Amino acid sequence: MSSAFDLAELKRRMQGALSVLKTELSGLRTGRASVNLLDPINVDAYGSHMPLNQVASVTVPESRMLNVQVWDRSMVGAVERAIREANLGLNPITEGQLLRIPIPELNAERRAELVKVGHKYAEQARIAVRHVRRDGLDLLKKLEKDGDMTEDDQRREADQVQKATDQCIAEIDQLMAAKEKEITQV
Repeated sequence: MSSAFDLAELKRRMQGALSVLKTELSGLRTGRASVNLLDPINVDAYGSHMPLNQVASVTVPESRMLNVQVWDRSMVGAVERAIREANLGLNPITEGQLLRIPIPELNAERRAELVKVGHKYAEQARIAVRHVRRDGLDLLKKLEKDGDMTEDDQRREADQVQKATDQCIAEIDQLMAAKEKEITQV
């Protein structure tokens, strides 16, 4: 017996792509400091890649400054290197186990670059959603071919999958448009 078709599971997987996009977009910086700014950064710590928030705490003492308090003194260099190499245009100032990161004003060129990165993230999310759609449609075709589903049911379910896909892609476009507006706003 082949596996049953579950629209809710497909929608859940599509939402997963959306939540990844939200996380990635929150890491794209606007003119203001945000603790989420450093979320995409991974640090080479203890022989593996670890998210920055697992080796340090990030705070926003003022609108154009981030503080990163590294918990283990031996990790300060690795954290500083990871932040510099993250291509976010940030230059940490080290004071013992505290890294102060001034958030520079965004110039037009940098804003355009960030928008481009955002569009790349959005496209990856769209591709992920389309992969989920393809998996769902392939399963429906297989169920129909195996006689576990009528042609009408298969068409009806395929329409539901397409509706869910369209809805998810519209949400991705909406998120990206909002982020682009936020980045380009001077």
